[in-house]
Amino acid sequence: MTSFPIMEYFYSVQGEGVFVGQPSFFIRMGGCDVGCVWCDVKDSWDAKKHPKLSIDFLIEEAKKYSSRLLIITGGEPAMYDLTELTKSFKKAGFQVHIETSGAYPLVGNFDWITFSPKKFKQPLESVAKMANELKIVVFNKSDIQWAEEHQKFVTSDCKLFLQPEWDKRKITEKIVFDYVLTNPNWFMSLQTHKYLGVD
Repeated sequence: MTSFPIMEYFYSVQGEGVFVGQPSFFIRMGGCDVGCVWCDVKDSWDAKKHPKLSIDFLIEEAKKYSSRLLIITGGEPAMYDLTELTKSFKKAGFQVHIETSGAYPLVGNFDWITFSPKKFKQPLESVAKMANELKIVVFNKSDIQWAEEHQKFVTSDCKLFLQPEWDKRKITEKIVFDYVLTNPNWFMSLQTHKYLGVD
C-alpha cells in the first residue's frame, strides 16, 4: 500500500506513555471497527470519510518539522499493511512508533509498539508478545483485572501503563493512583496533551 485514509496529521508532543513530552509527527489513520464506547476520536472510525494520502506526501509534511519521531495511530492502523509506509519513513531517517489495539496482525517495521488492548474486540497474543509498552485505558475498576490479564501475554521488559479515561478522570485517576501505589511495576499515564489543551 502506498496511500492510506488519513483523518489527520499534525506535529505535537507525545502526551502519553514512555515517550511523554517528546516532539513527534502524528499520523492518525481512518478506519476502526473496535468500537470503544469512550473513544475520543470516533470520527476516525469510517475510513471512507477521510482522504487517501500518499506516503511521499506524508513524508514531505513530516520533514517540515525538526523531530524525526513518527507516531502512527488511529483509528486502528493495524488494519492496513504498513510495510511501505514504515520502510519509507525509516529510510527518511524517522523512528517509527505505532499504537494499536492488537485486534489485527502487525505488518510493517516498527521501532516501538504500544499495545492498548480493548474489551470490544479480542486482541491477538502475537501482538502482545511484540509489545514494548502495554497501555490499558481505565474506565472502571474492572479494567484493572483486564490489565492484569494482559500483562501475562507481554514480555518481562514491556513497560506497563494504566491510563485514566479522560471524561471520568475524577474517578479513574483515583482508581489508578491507588493501584500503582501497591503495584509499582505499573505506571500511571496521564493524557498530558489534554491538560495542556493541545492535540
